[in-house]
Amino acid sequence: MEATKLSLKLLVDKKANKVIFAEAGKDFVDFLFHLLSLPIGSVIGLLSSRTMVGCIGNLYKSIEDLNVAYLHANQHKDLLLKPKAPTTASTSLPLLLPSNHASPEPIGKLYNCYSSHRYVSDKYGSACPSCLGGMSYEVHWTATNHAKTGSTTSEGGYVKDLVTYMVMDDLSVTPISMIAGIAVLNKCNIREFDELEEMMVDFGIDEGLQLLRASLQQSKKALTSVFLVKEESKDVPMPTKFNYYGPFVEASKLLSQ
Repeated sequence: MEATKLSLKLLVDKKANKVIFAEAGKDFVDFLFHLLSLPIGSVIGLLSSRTMVGCIGNLYKSIEDLNVAYLHANQHKDLLLKPKAPTTASTSLPLLLPSNHASPEPIGKLYNCYSSHRYVSDKYGSACPSCLGGMSYEVHWTATNHAKTGSTTSEGGYVKDLVTYMVMDDLSVTPISMIAGIAVLNKCNIREFDELEEMMVDFGIDEGLQLLRASLQQSKKALTSVFLVKEESKDVPMPTKFNYYGPFVEASKLLSQ
């Protein structure tokens, strides 16, 4: 199966060789927001083959190497090394963790006492903490369809479609607008649209992992480190000049006078 690819439009400051912002749709913003829901074990598992930053990678490897004889019988390494990410808001985020959106696994039988106190146990006949009666009355657990309850629309994900978003180099996200664009250009001290270039880039699994790693580091240039630094090492055509953002620049110049 061919890997999923998204298209992003980058606005680049040529002089500073820096991404000012990316013009992105719902899919990319959903991906960014989904990063916040990833368990840390999943993050380390995704990045470990490419060298996880910090000492926590050593902790991850320690669990990997630990003999199961040292674990409690009801514990499993995968609970820590391969934890499942929440699926409540997203039905289709395939770039990093497609397998984590499977249906929840069924659990074993549950029991409570005949007085129906608010306790359940997975062990038949265990004592009820309230009345000390034997918990032998079987109760039934019903799985929730998280994919449906997490969203009131059929499109899934976190943000609404039909909206264009502005993703800054430091991964700040806001709906794109003329006012927001002018504010960004003023902050970057852009006065002429000749200083700007547009780049169309692909965003897939490799770029997703690079962006995840960049988001965990101290640098505030996540998009630049993924797209511009990478492009410098390749023999690629220079991005095409454009005047799409000319109105932003002209309005910015008028406001600064």
